[in-house]
Amino acid sequence: MRAIRVDGYGGPEVLAEVELADPVPAPGEVVLRAEAVDTIYVETQIRGGWGEAFGIAPPYVPGGAAAGTVVAVGEGVAPGWLGRRAVAGPGTKGTYAELVRVPVELLVAVPDGLGLWEAAALAHDGVTGTGIAEAAGIKPGERVLILGAAGGMGTLLVQLAVAAGAVVVGAARGERKLTLVRELGAEPVDYTEPGWTERVGGPVDVLLDGVGGELGLAAFGLVRDGGRVSAHGAPSGGFTELDLAEAERRDIAVRGIADVQFPPEEIVRLAGAAFAEAAAGRLRPVIARTFALTDAAAAHRAIEAREIPGKALLIP
Repeated sequence: MRAIRVDGYGGPEVLAEVELADPVPAPGEVVLRAEAVDTIYVETQIRGGWGEAFGIAPPYVPGGAAAGTVVAVGEGVAPGWLGRRAVAGPGTKGTYAELVRVPVELLVAVPDGLGLWEAAALAHDGVTGTGIAEAAGIKPGERVLILGAAGGMGTLLVQLAVAAGAVVVGAARGERKLTLVRELGAEPVDYTEPGWTERVGGPVDVLLDGVGGELGLAAFGLVRDGGRVSAHGAPSGGFTELDLAEAERRDIAVRGIADVQFPPEEIVRLAGAAFAEAAAGRLRPVIARTFALTDAAAAHRAIEAREIPGKALLIP
């Protein structure tokens, strides 16, 4: 089978096409023939040298989620999985490949009415976004600020917050992304412009920070006493370093990246919830571009350059 392998940390050029033996499922596993492979920003950071923080070292096949069809089942796996459309959920390893070994506890059935590309686009961000929205407990009429609102997860969070009846401000950059944020039902704000926090229009009840760094810190100042914060993103180069003593003094509930590392049973539940909403037409993953699997380097370049609103998928 064809796959993409990283033999040493570096730029996108280290994503090399290789031929590997077709995988055989171990007990408790299936093999999925991938039809769409999810990509997320953190994969570019791992490739660039963050691997140690995630327990990943070269050589490795990148990727943590894909959608396709089950083509083989291992011992102890219900034979009914064979031939079914499914997603290899977050926690799966080595999905930048035509065939992927998947622990059955991370396998999620794709419902009728949902395409495999859409399912792949929801594999990471639908799980994390649904979990973040549930934990935030967004109520009708609350003001919600979303940083990185035009990204793969940001676009889902905007839709979930709007559906909850919130007044949503979506912070992004560039006219194309700001237009998308507006189309999804949020008031767009360009966070690259000086004084952007003043254009948010006052305090917010909930901050969903998918960017991190100084932007996240500036946004934290907008959260009203008793508010809620999720600081789950770091594409700026680091997670927002919040003053937890101030948060406690102001009775602000803070959740971080550790709070969105879900066990397998929760991954399956959250993915199922996101898939059901999407199949019913109430949640739409924004797939902006697709790349051939062999063009994974081009996909990483585009992701790092912030060229893509929504999701980029790899197609084997």
